[in-house]
Amino acid sequence: MKKIIYIATISLILCLMLNIPILAQKVSFYANITAIEPIMEAFETATGIDGEYTRISTDKFLATVITEFEAGKLQADVIQAPITVLDLLNERGVLSDYISPVAEDYQEWTRKDGIQLFGIEYVGLIYNKEMVDPEEVPKRYEDLTDPIWKDRIVMANPSIHPTTISWLVGLKENVFETEEAWRDFLEGLAANNPMFVASFGPTPAPIESGEKHIGISMPKYIITKAPAPLDWARLEQPLLGTPRAIAVTSSAPNPEEAKAFVDYWLSNEAMSILANEVGEYVLAPGVFPPIKDMDKAEVIAIRELSDEEIQRWGEEFAEIFDVY
Repeated sequence: MKKIIYIATISLILCLMLNIPILAQKVSFYANITAIEPIMEAFETATGIDGEYTRISTDKFLATVITEFEAGKLQADVIQAPITVLDLLNERGVLSDYISPVAEDYQEWTRKDGIQLFGIEYVGLIYNKEMVDPEEVPKRYEDLTDPIWKDRIVMANPSIHPTTISWLVGLKENVFETEEAWRDFLEGLAANNPMFVASFGPTPAPIESGEKHIGISMPKYIITKAPAPLDWARLEQPLLGTPRAIAVTSSAPNPEEAKAFVDYWLSNEAMSILANEVGEYVLAPGVFPPIKDMDKAEVIAIRELSDEEIQRWGEEFAEIFDVY
């Protein structure tokens, strides 16, 4: 944090010495991530730059940004979105090639063409620790096919929820040794008659109330839903999730402020806020959400599926899970 303030101070002095216009003290941030107000406030306090946050849903993100960019009216200085969206925007010339010096502390695989990965939207198994006996807690994904879980599971609808569809395919590509074993898992899970909800957001409520006892969901809810009696299954297999990334736009109205924002966003201070207050799994070295044993978990980023793949797999999962 001291390093960031020092750099900002030196930049200000150089601007005055060389008669360069001082920063406009404003930065516009387009994102599809929630609950980031604490980071925006901390950024403003640390730098004196006002942060304007505009949340755009993932399904509208690409079209909104491209339309504004091609019309020459893109107001975003910085963009945060799924990596596939940023890749497409990069191909259209929407993103700059700025690489933050703070990113030097991140693993090399997190950086590509001006796009910086900073977190993984991790998915796991969360359960009601007052309703599930310790010996019942799954140790492998396959354990969800045990008949003891019949009518006790909640999950996002695997026929329409893109992240769940990507997660299920991610299990096939990263966890199960054979497609046959993966399909056996799908059939066994479907046979246990899970409750389907629209997205991950509604999954904790029936677990908390005891209506359902376990769910395919996000461990971050252990933080955001506290003091609900939630815990997560310490699986022998990795947790999977889609990567979150950030980049400066090529037409940023406030390019220097944009760089300062990305520098701060990637700092341990900002990532600690995201981990501690929101329960997110971030890629800043040594920063973990305050969820017991999460620092020991293997969490890997899976690829996001194309729209065509989402539709095709959604239709297949609808048949497997009998969702119509």
